[in-house]
Amino acid sequence: MGRVEGHAPAVGEIEIRIAHDGTWFYHGMPIARKEMIALFAARLEADGAGGFWLIQPGQRLRIRVEDAPFVAVEVVQTGRGPSAAIALRTNVDEIVTVDADHPLTVTADPVTAEPAPYVTVRPGVRARLLRAVYYDLVDRSVERTRDHETVYGVWSRGQFFPLGDPIPRP
Repeated sequence: MGRVEGHAPAVGEIEIRIAHDGTWFYHGMPIARKEMIALFAARLEADGAGGFWLIQPGQRLRIRVEDAPFVAVEVVQTGRGPSAAIALRTNVDEIVTVDADHPLTVTADPVTAEPAPYVTVRPGVRARLLRAVYYDLVDRSVERTRDHETVYGVWSRGQFFPLGDPIPRP
């Protein structure tokens, strides 16, 4: 096979799947050791076309990701207002501070209209926020007027991040 984006040759796929809830599977069996998941997670890259690869010495192995490869499981905020900093801890203990390079985005699920919040961990790689983490941010949110509309969101590193509509509308 050829090279993928200038990296090691793309050898193929490996039977690793990351489920919507953040559980990693190998050949259909959950990977129980968090240390093993963290090792794989550190070698995970996105290809820009929606694919995910484990980068190993001399090879790239495609894996399947159902939603986002990581899940944000905890939030810590320091400061208030525009000087606040919000840090999110992922299920593999990676800490991501919400900022211009690691934005918090919220879209509405097209079927249920429920909020679908994510934070960018690294280029092309996101973490989905657990519902409890999202509503923790909603509790910390402030009101802001944009284009004559009231928007709720949080400040982190001098930027305002809207949280969408936390209450699904019928």
